Amino acid sequence: MATLQCNCNSLVFNKPCYPRRRRPLLQPFSLSTRLVSSTSICTSSNTSTSRWGSVVSAVVSEENAVGSTFSAADVFKLTYLEGNSWLWSVGGTNILVDPILVGNLDFGIPWLYDAAKKVLKQFQLSDLPEISCLLITQSLDDHCHLKTLKPFSQKFPNIRVIATPNAKGLLDPLFRNVTYLEPGQSSDIETNYGSKVNIKATAGPILGPPWQRPENGYLVTSPQGQLSLYYEPHCVYNQSYIEKEKADIVITPVIKQLLPNFTLVSGQEDAVKLAKLLQAKFIVPMKNGDLDSKGLLASLVSGEGTVESFKELLSKELPDAKVVEPTPGVPVEISAN
Repeated sequence: MATLQCNCNSLVFNKPCYPRRRRPLLQPFSLSTRLVSSTSICTSSNTSTSRWGSVVSAVVSEENAVGSTFSAADVFKLTYLEGNSWLWSVGGTNILVDPILVGNLDFGIPWLYDAAKKVLKQFQLSDLPEISCLLITQSLDDHCHLKTLKPFSQKFPNIRVIATPNAKGLLDPLFRNVTYLEPGQSSDIETNYGSKVNIKATAGPILGPPWQRPENGYLVTSPQGQLSLYYEPHCVYNQSYIEKEKADIVITPVIKQLLPNFTLVSGQEDAVKLAKLLQAKFIVPMKNGDLDSKGLLASLVSGEGTVESFKELLSKELPDAKVVEPTPGVPVEISAN
């Protein structure tokens, strides 16, 4: 039977909650950060059978993550770093996704838009564990953040990078080992245990004229193929392509971000449709618009929907799917066993 242990502020199961001793954030990776988390833990039992006939369990727990080690069961350990940034650990491999860890996000025009993180304000490059691969979804600054990537490349010029070809002009001067994936292409990452994590590119949004190459989403498959994860940070996808794929875990925005007459980031019913197309077992909503922002552009952006309204929509289409809300800096562990 699968056991779901979770942050009570995220998922409520009407079970008794017990106070937890304060622990440093990101402790599973033996980091030394300046932030601590005080949470309560509630438990519930629920069983969900994956497409491969195995039981899939989700664990949102600092303590369980601290005590876990690599085993025969495939595990994704997901740590949200706010914005579009993630740290994923799978098969003994750490994958850093769209990192913004140095300075603010301002696209080089801070008078127009300037955004800072709300929670992980003191997080630095030196707080990262050993990184096996850098994964870049898009070529714009909120994904390919040069303030972060320049010092990162100086420390790790030979690190494996997988990215959209749209970022070639930005990444080639910085890194020596870059693999550019077009939608449909894939590449393997060698793990410390001699196995491989497969990363396959999917078509994301087109940020420009219609003839421009789309940006990337990614399907990540664990070493034994028991778990797969889909990630695209704008909830924009090619339905004819996605409906041919499957993913146990879907990381997606669920709250829309809108400019007048233009959708910056989709969500809500589009996120539900995405989860249904991929036959997702777990949806991990990301709040990539939840930043301390200022400037003219920031004043024009509005949000539509909430995580709760997304859950209500999802329950009608995928009643067995679980919504696992991440807390920045606290690992979410999803395993097949």
